[in-house]
Amino acid sequence: MPKTPKARGSIPSGPKRRDLLCGLSAGALITGFDPVGRRWITGSQVRAKVAAVPPLKGRLLFTDAALSAAADDFGHIVHNRPWAVLQPGDVNDIVVMLRFCNEHRILAAPRGQGHGTYGQAQVSGGLVIEMATLDTVTVCADWVEAEAGARWSSVLGATLPQGLTPPVLTDYIELSVGGTLSVGGVGGASPHYGAQVDNVLELEVVTGAGQRVVCSPTLAPDLFYAVLAGLGQCAILVRARLRLVPAPVNVRHYILYYPTADALTADQRLVQADGRFSFAEGEAELNPNGPGWLYYMEAAAYYDSTPPDDEALIGDLHFEPGTQQISDLGYYDFLDRLAPAVTFLESTGEWYDPHPWWNMFLPDSATDAFVSGVMAGLTEADIGASGVILLYPLRSDALRAPLLRVPGEPVVFLFSVLRTAAPDSGGALGAGAMLAANRALFEQGRALGGYEYPIGSIPMTTGDWREHFGPQWPFLAAARRRYDPGGILTPGQGIFKPGPA
Repeated sequence: MPKTPKARGSIPSGPKRRDLLCGLSAGALITGFDPVGRRWITGSQVRAKVAAVPPLKGRLLFTDAALSAAADDFGHIVHNRPWAVLQPGDVNDIVVMLRFCNEHRILAAPRGQGHGTYGQAQVSGGLVIEMATLDTVTVCADWVEAEAGARWSSVLGATLPQGLTPPVLTDYIELSVGGTLSVGGVGGASPHYGAQVDNVLELEVVTGAGQRVVCSPTLAPDLFYAVLAGLGQCAILVRARLRLVPAPVNVRHYILYYPTADALTADQRLVQADGRFSFAEGEAELNPNGPGWLYYMEAAAYYDSTPPDDEALIGDLHFEPGTQQISDLGYYDFLDRLAPAVTFLESTGEWYDPHPWWNMFLPDSATDAFVSGVMAGLTEADIGASGVILLYPLRSDALRAPLLRVPGEPVVFLFSVLRTAAPDSGGALGAGAMLAANRALFEQGRALGGYEYPIGSIPMTTGDWREHFGPQWPFLAAARRRYDPGGILTPGQGIFKPGPA
């Protein structure tokens, strides 16, 4: 059996039940919201027109520590401070608080693991809903139900003992289910199975109007498809039913080096076309022996007991002879392969530096020239000592969610420049310079027919978003008007102007 994390089954790991039942005890002096003064009122400031806070099973926090945490994210660039933070004890807490917010014109946003890079889950003067307290995971036959605050590592902890796995995992598995489904969720298995949003069977959501709704491809499909990769604009995802596939026991892991980006992408197209690998991505790293960059394909073949034939898998590829690295790992160890790097970056402090990330889906026909041009001008200072460059192909027909925007060519490449702005480590540029560089790359890529993968740090206008969604804009705008008529949800994305349409 593969090595697995400790299964958590359906036992939440958030606040203990007795703590949740304390309700507002941590902020007992707060008695309501002043809709005229636009502020929370304490017991010593009671006024006739104060709107009483609804009863909650969870906690509504107003402490400086809670508000400061909610005003930060993995990007450490944007800092919008909310008025309050909700740690829900159950889904009904989200229902009643969104109704309260809708009535009093208070903006609100869900926050998963806080892994946004540009304030996407932040709210200036509003309510942040910490989804991590809703993390139940339950396996049923060939599907799993996970609350939005559950991490993908916890999902695996429940499914792997049953010999099952989600078909697509992001490279970093400590992200929340709700977080990745709100943007798309792509990984090295996406050429086979699409994005994570393409493997969702059913959702439970709370709309901006405070309605609790179950939706699927056949039940309220407009809401279902407006939530998947919908960036939190119409409803807050609280539970997802996800498809499972049989989990392998072992993984043969390949690292294959190439002298140029063009050489890498040529082989990437080949292995994507014939599907020989279970997983395939690409990466670039600074050449330690001279100027420029080295490129490599990271590929994996899943198996149970009989290892694959190396010659059959890599014998016709054009990597530099003698550079290949081949190893065998347990399936979970492979999925969690970033954990040591994260631990190291936490120890050096670089994990907590600003992360101005840039990600874009490029049409195949424009990829080689664009990537070669970008890489020729990149230095370590442009991406930071712990920056990462990713490049890998996807099949556009496998990416079916309408709001996950990709070019129309049969093959698209995801090109990512994951910068770390750490001036004291490696002489990296500051976050401001990196943001400007991101915007310039975005405009260049968009002119070639590319689309932002919206997990990064790119200053965007409403006009940019309208162009991004293109023919899907009327669909998203109509869903917003129907399901969030007050326009209160997730303003940090900057897609719609807050307030009623």
